[in-house]
Amino acid sequence: MKRTKRIRDVNGKVVLVTGAARGMGLLYCRYALAEGARAVIGWDADAAALAEASAELGERFVPVPLDITDTDAVERAAAAVLAEHGAPDVLINNAGIVRGKLFVDHTRADIDATMHVNLTAPLHTTRAFLPAMLEAPEGRRIVNIASAAGLLANPRMSVYASSKWGLVGWSDSLRLELAPVGIGVTTVCPSYVATGMFEGARGPRWTPILDPERIASAAWRAMKSAKPFLLMPAMVHVSKVGRGLLPPRVWDLVGGRWFRVYSSMDAFTGRATQPK
Repeated sequence: MKRTKRIRDVNGKVVLVTGAARGMGLLYCRYALAEGARAVIGWDADAAALAEASAELGERFVPVPLDITDTDAVERAAAAVLAEHGAPDVLINNAGIVRGKLFVDHTRADIDATMHVNLTAPLHTTRAFLPAMLEAPEGRRIVNIASAAGLLANPRMSVYASSKWGLVGWSDSLRLELAPVGIGVTTVCPSYVATGMFEGARGPRWTPILDPERIASAAWRAMKSAKPFLLMPAMVHVSKVGRGLLPPRVWDLVGGRWFRVYSSMDAFTGRATQPK
């Protein structure tokens, strides 16, 4: 398979970030602007937070209030980007939500929102831009922010995990399809990140809650080198291997009792409102 070439920076390029108003999405926007991106388009459902980000980031930041669960609105917004800026050189599907509760306590709205924001919205967003990206594919990048929960089952995360498992499978399949033409696809699978989204969650044994700057900067570097997967911290690799090698009941003892994975969401509260 063709090896996708590393890019040095995004100087003069167009970068689009979903969930751009806060957390890691805002960090990606800062990185892109610091490297001289021609335009950074930020999509976010929170118009007020997006306005605050815009005031900080300046005129090369293009804020677009957008509910990414509305596929028609996504397609209209994508058409506007293509008309004004051309195809994104870097597309970062970053927006996400979590509903941390037992599956029996999930409402229909919980399930629909989680699946739409975390899974179907990245698919529709990428589909809207990909034909134009393929016209000059070399050096373009797609980054999909998944989760360690997309690799490892966990109580109180059943719907969130299912959305991220789907995202991981789609993202890596997309990588295989696009590598021969020069578009790099990176799937990012961090454990809990201290953005407020997982407020109250406790990191499993030897798995610290990640600083947003740490994971975002690592993801940014992985994007440039078209690294297929970024798993952080190291214990995510260990858990993935352990879950793959051990029989399920043995892993339940090791992962659940020893590593304390299965109790990590017991005190979860999350944000008062989860952004889209």
